[in-house]
Amino acid sequence: MKTLSKYSICVGVLFLVASLTVSPHSLYSGNEADQTSLRFPEIPLPSFPDKQFNIVDYGAVGDGKTMNTEAIAKAISACAATGGGKVVIPAGIWLTGPIQLQSNLNLHVARGALVIFSPQRTDYPLIETWYEGRLEYRCMPPLFGENLENIAITGAGVFDGSGEVWRPVKKFKLTAMQWKELVASGGVVDQKGSTWWPSAAAMNGADEIEILRQSNKPPVRAAFEKLRDFLRPVLLQLSRCNKVLLDGPTFQNSPAWNLHPLMSENITIRNVTVRNPWYSQNGDGLDLESCRNVAVYNCNFDVGDDAICLKSGRDEAGRRRGMPTENVQIYDCIVYHGHGGFVIGSEMSGGVRNIEVRDCTFIGTDTGLRFKSTRGRGGVVENIYVKRIFMKDIPAAVITFNLYYSGQSPIVEPGQASSFDSEQAAPVSAATPQFRNIFISEVIARGAAQAVEMLGLPEMPLHNIELTNISISAQKGLLGMNVDHIRLTNVEILPQAGPVLAFHNSTNVTIAAPRFPAELETLLSLSGKKTAGINLCKIGALDAKKHLKLAPEVNATVLHWGN
Repeated sequence: MKTLSKYSICVGVLFLVASLTVSPHSLYSGNEADQTSLRFPEIPLPSFPDKQFNIVDYGAVGDGKTMNTEAIAKAISACAATGGGKVVIPAGIWLTGPIQLQSNLNLHVARGALVIFSPQRTDYPLIETWYEGRLEYRCMPPLFGENLENIAITGAGVFDGSGEVWRPVKKFKLTAMQWKELVASGGVVDQKGSTWWPSAAAMNGADEIEILRQSNKPPVRAAFEKLRDFLRPVLLQLSRCNKVLLDGPTFQNSPAWNLHPLMSENITIRNVTVRNPWYSQNGDGLDLESCRNVAVYNCNFDVGDDAICLKSGRDEAGRRRGMPTENVQIYDCIVYHGHGGFVIGSEMSGGVRNIEVRDCTFIGTDTGLRFKSTRGRGGVVENIYVKRIFMKDIPAAVITFNLYYSGQSPIVEPGQASSFDSEQAAPVSAATPQFRNIFISEVIARGAAQAVEMLGLPEMPLHNIELTNISISAQKGLLGMNVDHIRLTNVEILPQAGPVLAFHNSTNVTIAAPRFPAELETLLSLSGKKTAGINLCKIGALDAKKHLKLAPEVNATVLHWGN
């Protein structure tokens, strides 16, 4: 009878102790999985004439009670009329309605400046724009620009979107005292008593907008005017813009998403802080939608939904648009709370490709690396390279691929159903999402509910996914379902209970040099009639009867042993 080698046991124990104390580069020996062959185009930065326009000179008053919408607009117009320059918002509290940017403008919010956007929803006119992959009328974003070139928002000040007057709040996310105070502040509570809304019109709008959407008619302004209270804007939207720089400010308390570059290119986002309450509904941090040539670095996120998210439109409308998010570099960022640290989807119908994410830290994020879609989306996600990601205290999965996504939080909420049919294949069409050629390496995670979750579609399995030099301690191990050509190399998973690795209806899986707790009985569990081509390499001494668990429908001939 074969047994685990002493070497395998010692390496597992020593790695667990050492991984938290040594340089990440010293954890791995041999050839690292630095397979990044992407070559990114140089991203030009905007430049501006050396002219300044202080909003105080145009009548602005920073007392926190004077409305400065007109004064700020005058300063921006004066700047644009002379060919551009810097509009300065100095220290103070500046109350304003939406700010419309112009080309060749650097909007500089100085240290000590707090820009608070108006809590009056009527101050935000309706505009036709995209949100969650749909072309609809929404309230104008507090910071808005369209068809612009050469623009920047810089400085060490703060933009506050007054999101509390827009967002619904779910009761279970608050303490009893917080809920009591919120209800006493005004607004309405739904019939279930589970969600607070800022107004009855906002609450009713949630149902009324679905009726409009299901009519499949082009959006008409008059129909949406009645829903104004529901039509929460993002905090910042830059649509069809070129040469964009966000450098320095804090963006916080957004009504919906926080930062939303849309169909834009040559974007640099650096040194910014993005904050939302953890309970904020749709409180995403950064959503890059159908953008190309982007660099995001040295940024901090602490938000209520996905932190750094790549999108490209929803369903047929996104496929018709046909604008992928591509050529994106994300590095040296920290994410605290968020539904996902780095996310692709679920609105990815135009495709996402040529992405590099590296040297990021996720602390207390619901999931670390989150890939999500569903039938009907279509689109291709490919050529994604992720490396040197470090995580701690992840309540759900460290790495998750979910092609059955239905708008749910990764943390199960009250009344949330999570069942799906992974056996019945649907016809393949343009509406079938594809995830392929994704390479993840040098990930360390300590403390998670699950190490890895990979849920592909039976008609379109996840394809060519590589995990290399990974070390994760979690309650549960890796689950792969409907996956093809998956390679795990030098992967250490330390679950509290087995199996360490489980695959269902999966093909062409290679497991090379795994490391796992010696005391767990089941290293590998296989199930599903389609399971085939399971390759075990450099796996050391195993007790086949003890450490391998095959369901009755899986024949032992699917296993192939190699060096």
